[in-house]
Amino acid sequence: MNSKGACVIIGAGDDTGGAIGKAFALEGYTACLSRRPRHADALTALADRIEAAGGDAIALPIDAREEDAMVGLFDQVEAEVGPIEVAIFNIGANVKFSITDTTARVYRKVWEMACFSGFLMGREATKHMAKRNRGTIIFTGATASVRGGVGYSAFAGAKHGLRALAQSMARELGPNNIHVAHVLIDGAIDSSFIRETLPNVDQAREEGEILSPDDIAQNYVWLHNQPRSAWTHELDLRPWKENW
Repeated sequence: MNSKGACVIIGAGDDTGGAIGKAFALEGYTACLSRRPRHADALTALADRIEAAGGDAIALPIDAREEDAMVGLFDQVEAEVGPIEVAIFNIGANVKFSITDTTARVYRKVWEMACFSGFLMGREATKHMAKRNRGTIIFTGATASVRGGVGYSAFAGAKHGLRALAQSMARELGPNNIHVAHVLIDGAIDSSFIRETLPNVDQAREEGEILSPDDIAQNYVWLHNQPRSAWTHELDLRPWKENW
């Protein structure tokens, strides 16, 4: 394994999360990739691609909503990989329902995925980083983190909560040399979903009208490498053509 320590990514999908894992692996960290167990094969394939590109990566599938699983993952990484220097929460849970069609089950599940699991990750990362008085914790937000749109009551509620969590943690942990940042992704990402649904996606990509996962990932690396005299807490990323 690499000597810089571990970078844990909760929500390491094939697009943004995978790009973030690869970017940190190529910086010399071991990318510890996690998503739900039903995606274990895809997670292993992602780790293999990162290894083939010259980085170190391991697949650690868990349900991020389960407290014992999250505790176990962070303990395992510390014991078997090395000190956790970076922890990134990248679960989306973007759904759209009218308020009358939003069931209690949907609302609760979205909150568990996009907010509660972020709390679990942040708490466990802090426990280990606080022992060394260093580390970076980054939460991925969305347009819904700052603006509740029509049909997004569940998603916006969860993302607003995640943003508040990040702010509280940043104020508490900054004096301990732990950098907490919230990244607001405002726009369509060049993902498998967008490639399947957006007309003229190739042209949009060529003209920079959709967010590149690799470019997003470079911003996460940049946040981690910031000197503490000029830390960014909240960073918003959007294509040049996005209305805001």
